[in-house]
Amino acid sequence: MSFIDEIKNRAKKDIKKIVLPESEDDRTLKATSEVLKQKFAEIILIGNKEKILKRANELKLNNVEEAEIIDPVNSDKYDEFVEKFYELRKNKGMTIEKAKEYMLDNTYFGMMMVKQGYADGLVSGAVHSTSDTLRPALQILKTAPGTKLVSAFFMMIVPNCEFGEDGVFLFSDSGLNENPDSEALSEIAISSSKSFDLLVGKEPKIAMLSYSNFGSDKEGSPSKVHSAVEKLQ
Repeated sequence: MSFIDEIKNRAKKDIKKIVLPESEDDRTLKATSEVLKQKFAEIILIGNKEKILKRANELKLNNVEEAEIIDPVNSDKYDEFVEKFYELRKNKGMTIEKAKEYMLDNTYFGMMMVKQGYADGLVSGAVHSTSDTLRPALQILKTAPGTKLVSAFFMMIVPNCEFGEDGVFLFSDSGLNENPDSEALSEIAISSSKSFDLLVGKEPKIAMLSYSNFGSDKEGSPSKVHSAVEKLQ
């Protein structure tokens, strides 16, 4: 059984509610249709229901109406979310008026759905930048206890590959921390290994990369990697 098949089977046994705030993007609607078809997650789309279903119909995605569609403008959760966001951010200068504006943003509203337990996760990035996706997550969901550094990773799945975990690789940090020092590198390796264990269910094997072959250059970037390895060991 491939990793993808295993994930699908695992998902079907424990169905999660996933928020997709970028409902104006065709790829999001196509992804919604496919996920609903394969039944490995429940989907919550944030946006105007009439516009979403009109575009889905134009794309011949006849099952998108099976998703829960919530428009922040007329949601019965809007006032609850405004009050909660204000409480979370009032020490940072947040006002009720500003909180009302933020909760009309699809991504902020979606993150608050996760925070308040109405959804299990949120996927964004089709039309939003990394910073516009991360900012509401950090303001609302915060980081996991004990996390010293926020980092990002890409999961690569290569069919018919004997390397990695049956072709599954996790590369980090490829999109957030531009020039981490040795301490940051070690923290990234630790959090990435935990993510691999959580997502793949296998013991991670970590490789620390630099441009130096087998430690031939001990200055600059390779030096940071050597130091990070020592910290990890």
